[in-house]
Amino acid sequence: MTTTPFKPVEEQLAYLKKGVAEIIPEDELKAKLVNSAKTGKPLRVYLGVDPTAPDIHLGHTVVLRKLKHFQDMGHIAVFLIGDFSAMIGDPTGRSETRPPLSREEVDANAKTYLDQVYKILDRDKTEVRFNSEWLGKMSSYDVVRLCGHYRLARMLEREDFRSRLDKNLPISVHELLYPLLTAYDAVELKSDVELGATEQKFNILVHREIQREYGLSPQVVFTMPILVGLDGERKMSKSLGNYVGINEPPAEMFGKLMSIPDELMWTYYELVTDRMPQEIAELKREVQSGELHPMDAKMRLAEEVVGDFHGIDAGRKAAENFQRVFRDRQAPTEAPIVRVQRGPARKLTALLVELKLAPSKSEAERLIKQRGVEIDEVCVEDPREKIDLSHPMQFLLRAGKKKFVRVVVE
Repeated sequence: MTTTPFKPVEEQLAYLKKGVAEIIPEDELKAKLVNSAKTGKPLRVYLGVDPTAPDIHLGHTVVLRKLKHFQDMGHIAVFLIGDFSAMIGDPTGRSETRPPLSREEVDANAKTYLDQVYKILDRDKTEVRFNSEWLGKMSSYDVVRLCGHYRLARMLEREDFRSRLDKNLPISVHELLYPLLTAYDAVELKSDVELGATEQKFNILVHREIQREYGLSPQVVFTMPILVGLDGERKMSKSLGNYVGINEPPAEMFGKLMSIPDELMWTYYELVTDRMPQEIAELKREVQSGELHPMDAKMRLAEEVVGDFHGIDAGRKAAENFQRVFRDRQAPTEAPIVRVQRGPARKLTALLVELKLAPSKSEAERLIKQRGVEIDEVCVEDPREKIDLSHPMQFLLRAGKKKFVRVVVE
């Protein structure tokens, strides 16, 4: 048997611990890595995801990136799609029972998830599993036997359930089954490590305990922090509008990342890039000493993140475009084109409203008076300005700092 060459254990530990909230227990992780190096057998590391929504944002990638880090170190990355458990619904953080998803919704979301996760994980080195493979085949005897391995009192210690009990809110029996059924995933996968967000800690600890009940060596638990959104205050969430979608256009992703507070960029460097702690510390030192401007450090971050999801060239172009528009106050290289029919001369204020560059004529007039409107990079200062639209032509129109369109008169 040929052994897999692994990096030294201490080097693996340093890489794998980057950005982690908690490792339970860390000494067991080290022991598993030592044994893996001796035997040449990679660890089985898994992340379970219920496909409850179709789109992934940057917050979801924090734990996905940690799975990639294990993959980088030569271990087996198992991406488990909870197609069966999604139809039950994870009660974590919920104050009420949610309606179960249909099989059609789960299948559609699962396909979209896979299309997106391969932007981070190596497709050829990722083992993809669906927990319906085993949960869908369990007999009533198997379920009763599984339930016999865990006490109700322990389950009701969970904060979500305890809070609902205190408020006399209902808890459905199937919700109590969720952490037990997903624990059986760990039994079937014979996992050495399981990854999850900090809010999943209770579930993953149950998984570890159930593995032991089935005679397996319990897995090590890795929890990852929740990524703070663009507002710098709350968890990144689509419903809060403070998110960066990984399928968004490069320029949009770049602009959103440039909007985060300066202090937050260090957390982003830690959680959504592969940079090592010493590299991040050096960047931070350069900013604090004045050698590097905070905006330049943030631009490096944004270029790196965009490059991860859209390719290095897309990251570089997004950075160059941001530099032109926002720092050099020049036109973007690829302004959207709008076509206007030929006709009599029009007041610029009316044209700005028609092209949705200003919400009203009064706002358009205010922009012009504040020198916020340019035609072909020449500032317009008179709010009474008219544009001759009687012949074919084109011009670049800017309104405010961010809105550019190329007007084609035809």
